[in-house]
Amino acid sequence: MTTELGIAIVNGVFRGSVYALVALGIVLIYRASGVFNFAQAEFGTTGLFVAYIGVELWNWPYWAGFLFGLAGALGMGLATERLVIHPLRNSSRVTLLVGTAGVALAAIGIQFWQSNEQPIRSMPKIVEGVAFQPFGAAITYQHLITLVVLIVVALALAVFFRSPSGLAIQAAQQEGTAAELVGISVRRVSMMTWGIAALLGGLAGVLSGPNLTFTAGFLSFGAGAALLPGFMAAVLGGMRSMPGALFGGLVVGVIEQFGNLSILSDVSGGGAMMLFLFLLVVLLLRPQGLFVRKAVAA
Repeated sequence: MTTELGIAIVNGVFRGSVYALVALGIVLIYRASGVFNFAQAEFGTTGLFVAYIGVELWNWPYWAGFLFGLAGALGMGLATERLVIHPLRNSSRVTLLVGTAGVALAAIGIQFWQSNEQPIRSMPKIVEGVAFQPFGAAITYQHLITLVVLIVVALALAVFFRSPSGLAIQAAQQEGTAAELVGISVRRVSMMTWGIAALLGGLAGVLSGPNLTFTAGFLSFGAGAALLPGFMAAVLGGMRSMPGALFGGLVVGVIEQFGNLSILSDVSGGGAMMLFLFLLVVLLLRPQGLFVRKAVAA
């Protein structure tokens, strides 16, 4: 394996881990309410900005800033559910989609306002240094931490959805009226779902931020843009499959990096172009996604 190919795989898996975290949140919300959540990436950017305030401005220990960032993302997710999703719960899905897009735009506007004096920021890595270099590709401790977090999150979600709370979420997703009749609060389930999705977005933000300088809208359209790749990963996995979102995120990350090694490497946005071509071929062959047996009506 050449050094260039090894670097592409390492970077692809790292970026794919971030995409997978975003995709998991997108799938969770879609399964719960049929809503395409365009605010998912901004949960992560908000968490990163809040973590930056704790670590860089208030000189908190890194772990405290990390938790502060997750709390900020969680707060934004719960506020979105209470102030936007709940009041619009009887509206069309298009209205809800526009509502989440409005939340994202509002968050980006606040970030621009808050960072006016310092539009470009950076966070220190959680742990500095290179862990090892297989095939000439440097795998940093930050890469390993991100991948380990993704694995832990995947296992935690698998266990959670077999717990009473997880089963309650699935029951409310499938038939809200019947769930209410057996004592499951659909309102509480909705809050829980949006809270978990926000934490997943927050993890994506605080883990990817230390590797890149960031600005407002970092995970939506900035240097760490993960919203569109996250949606692509969710669609690739079938939009309703949590394992599909995880696998899709890693595949999207690697394919995107391979685009920089292909004949498209001299084309601006070659990686994105290769990714779109790959997704197009997959959807032509399996329009329901890779992890869904047959198409499910939305």
